[in-house]
Amino acid sequence: MSNRHPIVLRDADREDAAALIALWSECAAFGRDEGSEVFTQQSLWREPTVAEAAAALEFALRSPDKRIIVALVDGEIVGATVCDIRTLTPVNLNMVLVVTEIQVSPRHRRRNVASTLLSAAASYGEERDCEIVVASTPAHARESNRYLTKIGFNQIAVLRAIQASKLRSRLTSKVTQSRDTGKLIAVRRTMRRRQGERRLRPRG
Repeated sequence: MSNRHPIVLRDADREDAAALIALWSECAAFGRDEGSEVFTQQSLWREPTVAEAAAALEFALRSPDKRIIVALVDGEIVGATVCDIRTLTPVNLNMVLVVTEIQVSPRHRRRNVASTLLSAAASYGEERDCEIVVASTPAHARESNRYLTKIGFNQIAVLRAIQASKLRSRLTSKVTQSRDTGKLIAVRRTMRRRQGERRLRPRG
């Protein structure tokens, strides 16, 4: 007879804010030794206040196409995932389910928590007529990526991130350099044209 406690699923609500902060923080701390790529990923995680998390949950759950599912064992939230319904592209109506933030407490891994969450997500996608399920996981999360590959997920894209202010700064610099280079090329062309015109003038 199994000694495992049953996994209970339900939708998240704003009252789960503190428990979800604890879950995300626990998973982030556990992942710090998973390689050099983790540094970039950890820089994106900033622990919020309970009030901020509650407001974020309320904002997310106002969307009719978003669902946050939590997994509980003995009343404790030990896993969570986020489901988004989207179109495959902006120009057709093929629906896809995008599953993100597959978080499982390190204390409850290898106990079918992720499988139970993904099964619920898949059922939700079928209910919403989604043809494809897309899962997004951190690049450094080797265990999660191996698991998704094992159950049939294929890599179809690469997500990259940068701070908005840094992106704007770098693109502004690039545009400015491109503009300056363009001006320099135009000046050189003008000088060459004038030199050619002088050579072609008849000497009188």
